[in-house]
Amino acid sequence: MFRAIADVLRQIGGAVATVVTLPFRALARLFGGASSATRGRRV
Repeated sequence: MFRAIADVLRQIGGAVATVVTLPFRALARLFGGASSATRGRRV
């Protein structure tokens, strides 16, 4: 019984962690791509 509840909580925690980290990953990719694109040419 307690093991089933722990498994459910673990799955929910993993899903929440994924949803929370996704925007930060997208921002990091966006800023990483922008900085690498502007690094080559000076305006």
